[in-house]
Amino acid sequence: MTTKESPIDRALSVLLRPFARVEPSEALTAVVMTLTVFLLLTAYYLLKTAREPLILLHGGAEVKSYAAAGQAVLLLGFVQLYGSVARRVGRMRLLLGVYLFFAANLLLFAALTRAGLAVAVPFYLWVGVYNYTSIAQFWGYASDVYSPEQGKRLFAVIGVGSSLGAVAGAHLAKLVVPLGPQAMMLGAAILLGVICGLLLWVNARMAPPVATPATKVDAEPLSHESAFSLLARDKYLILIAVLTLLINWCNSTGEYILDRTLLAAVAGKGQHAEAMVFVGQFKAEYFEWVNILGVLLQLFAVSRILDKLGVRAALFFLPVVAFGGYTLMLVAPVLSLIRVAKVAENSLDYSVQNTARQALYLVATRVEKYVGKIAVDSFFVRFGDVLSAAVVYVGARLALPTQVFAAINLVLILLWIFVVVLVGREHRRRSEDLAKEDTADHPPLSPALS
Repeated sequence: MTTKESPIDRALSVLLRPFARVEPSEALTAVVMTLTVFLLLTAYYLLKTAREPLILLHGGAEVKSYAAAGQAVLLLGFVQLYGSVARRVGRMRLLLGVYLFFAANLLLFAALTRAGLAVAVPFYLWVGVYNYTSIAQFWGYASDVYSPEQGKRLFAVIGVGSSLGAVAGAHLAKLVVPLGPQAMMLGAAILLGVICGLLLWVNARMAPPVATPATKVDAEPLSHESAFSLLARDKYLILIAVLTLLINWCNSTGEYILDRTLLAAVAGKGQHAEAMVFVGQFKAEYFEWVNILGVLLQLFAVSRILDKLGVRAALFFLPVVAFGGYTLMLVAPVLSLIRVAKVAENSLDYSVQNTARQALYLVATRVEKYVGKIAVDSFFVRFGDVLSAAVVYVGARLALPTQVFAAINLVLILLWIFVVVLVGREHRRRSEDLAKEDTADHPPLSPALS
């Protein structure tokens, strides 16, 4: 759906041109969508910062570990509940209802924290559900309102908001920490209210000026079955779910390899204070490089990769680079080399891989974009963490060397590449089907009429 161009639209289109090809009629909406995901990530990093002192000081590292595993179980129930709501309401009511529900939860958590009640574990579990659901909902909506051709160009720009929001949220959280976790909860609740307003604006701007069958479809329930029933019969969603699980499994095990090697290096340090400074500086530099490279890739590479090579080719970048990284760890498990490999892996994951994975839903059905995507981006992401934790637990009990964990990841990456091939085939088939439907709906003019 295009809108009438204004001077602001044309000016924004020119400003965005270095990063992606954005038509003037798309520019303002793309900027607002970018701002929306920016605020979503800012709110998440406020909540992520608020949860850490609560869970660590009121439960300890062990409780935090158990709570992370418990999120997978909680997400099973939440995905079912989300699917149940989707069977009763339309697109915008679902989106706004879930975001406002989360905002109300935050007001309650803030009040309980202010009263001094123990909310550490419930809040930690809740943040996990909020994170996966809120972001998955946004990208589901983005893939619904944009065509596959638009998505390949515009998702790279919108993804910049995600990268910058993570940086801004972490910085803002440092300033708000002295006010206590309840201040960060209230701040995130306010941001969710703003997000609802932005989504209403986008929906109104992109809606047809008169009622059409499409606008009536928007108000209809999104699904007539549960999320896992949908997954059980949907080959495309199953493949994306397996792909998501393998990515997270591999990445989480890689983080363990980095942390394990870092702790081995710290063992050579004398005093506890010196070790704390070493670890803190190492992690700060590590996250800084990941964020810097991620933003640069999102700004200058992602759009060009998707536009010139396509979504299917973009999915191969991360596993190929990761395979090289873990091969390096297998041959030379040195901290400096492992850090370089993980910086490359994570920066690609947060930019090229994430945008390409979201673009897979551009050829999905509406129920796949909302109900199916929530299941994939929540439960299967967390289940990848659970599988990684199981590998780490067994490996630690058997006192396996670091090289064994690198070798396990190399096997996982080979499976990952195979799944990418299968996803690509299904994506190609769906893209061709959509092209045929579009041609049938808008047949080309005959030579006499053109």
